[in-house]
Amino acid sequence: MEPIIRSVVSTDWITVVIFASLFFAVVAKQVSYARFLNFIILPFNNKYIFMYNKKDRLFNGFNILFGIFQLLNYSLFIYLCRPLWQDPAEEIFPFLYIVIFGLLLTFSLIKLFLQLANGFFFNNTKLVSELIFKKLSYLFYSSIIVFLANICLVYIFKDSRLVIYITAFLVIAVNLVGWVTILKNYQKEITTKFFYFILYLCALEIAPIVIFVNALTK
Repeated sequence: MEPIIRSVVSTDWITVVIFASLFFAVVAKQVSYARFLNFIILPFNNKYIFMYNKKDRLFNGFNILFGIFQLLNYSLFIYLCRPLWQDPAEEIFPFLYIVIFGLLLTFSLIKLFLQLANGFFFNNTKLVSELIFKKLSYLFYSSIIVFLANICLVYIFKDSRLVIYITAFLVIAVNLVGWVTILKNYQKEITTKFFYFILYLCALEIAPIVIFVNALTK
C-alpha cells in the first residue's frame, strides 16, 4: 500500500498574529487603565462614550492601539472564514492573510478620510467626529469577540462553521447597539438633515462595505 502524503499547514504564524494583537490590547490597557475598564462594559453602559467623546476623541494612543488590535483580528477572522467558500483542508499560504490585512487597512483609512472630508465640506466636523468615535468604539469592542473566536477556530473548534456564524451574529449585534445609540442620541439632527443622513449611509457606510466584500470574493 502506497503512503498517503498529507499537507499539514503550520499555524505558527497565526499564533504570532494572535499574540501580537494581544500585545497591543495589553499595552492599551496599561496606557489607559481607567479608560479600558469603562470600555470593557461599553454595550451595557454609555459611560465610556460620555467620558471620552471630547477633544482628541479619534487620534489618541488608546484608539490607535485598539485599531491595530481590531485590524489584526478582523483580518485573521476573515482568513479563517475560508471554510465557507472552499475546502478547509486545502493549503492556504499566509500571503492571503497579508492581502486581507492590506485591503482592510486601506479600506478603513479611505473610509475614515472620506467621512472626515464629508464633515469638513458640509461644516459638520464636530458632529461627524462624534459619529465616527461612537462607531469605532463599538467596532473596537466587537473585535474582542472576534479575538476570542479566532482562538476557538484555530485551537479548539477548528474550521467550525457554527463558531463563525455565532461570531458574525454577535459582531452585528454589538455594532447594531452602537447604531441604535447613535440614532437615539442624534434623532433631532438626523430629522432636520434626513437627506444628508441617507446620502451618508449610502455613500460612506453601505457602498464601502459592498466594495470591500466584492474585492474579497473576487
